[in-house]
Amino acid sequence: LNKPEWYLTQVLMWIGNHSKFLDDKIQPILDKAGSSVNAGLEFSRALVMLILEKLAADIPCLLYDDTLFCHLVDEVLLFERELYSIHGYLSSFPSCMHILSEESCFQRWLTVEKKFALQKMDSMLSSEAAWISHYKDITDVDEMKVPDCAETFMTLLLVITDRYKNLPTASRKLQFLGLQKELVDDFRIRLTQVMKEETRASLGFRYCAILNAVNYIATVLADWADNV
Repeated sequence: LNKPEWYLTQVLMWIGNHSKFLDDKIQPILDKAGSSVNAGLEFSRALVMLILEKLAADIPCLLYDDTLFCHLVDEVLLFERELYSIHGYLSSFPSCMHILSEESCFQRWLTVEKKFALQKMDSMLSSEAAWISHYKDITDVDEMKVPDCAETFMTLLLVITDRYKNLPTASRKLQFLGLQKELVDDFRIRLTQVMKEETRASLGFRYCAILNAVNYIATVLADWADNV
């Protein structure tokens, strides 16, 4: 259960190792017979169906172990990325994202994603470098003077988007968007709490850093507004 990468990698190897044989030997036979079947894709589809069976059996066993469940989701997302980008798998075919979209599994994924995102926010705001800009000495690179915590937070949102963008239904994607909106609001509250501590020094280093963080986040969110 703790090594889903073993069978996921094995399937990717089988697909890669058989592609030349399927293209050179099997596909011409299908073409000659007037069939529209793509041998390589059908081979991949059959192997993915085995993975779906395996996932359906394994997931109930690790649903409440955060570490194992997160590892499984991470490995499945890596597998899917390689399957589509390198092996040309079709989005209309069955995929692991359908298993991750099933109610019990999906709700667990959302819960765990939120838990780890909040932990990340705790650590980024308690870091000594939270309010310092990485590029503070390079004016032409960082006109916005973005503090580290704001940059890390927006990267966190971007990573979450990247993880859920291939979900098969809009309703599931919207649930993840709801999580992101919660995180933005949570971050806003945290910034407000820190700001209240700094009101006596409104031209102080940290107070200005908070204003820069808010400006940066608002600007990036506006840029993302075109991303459906």
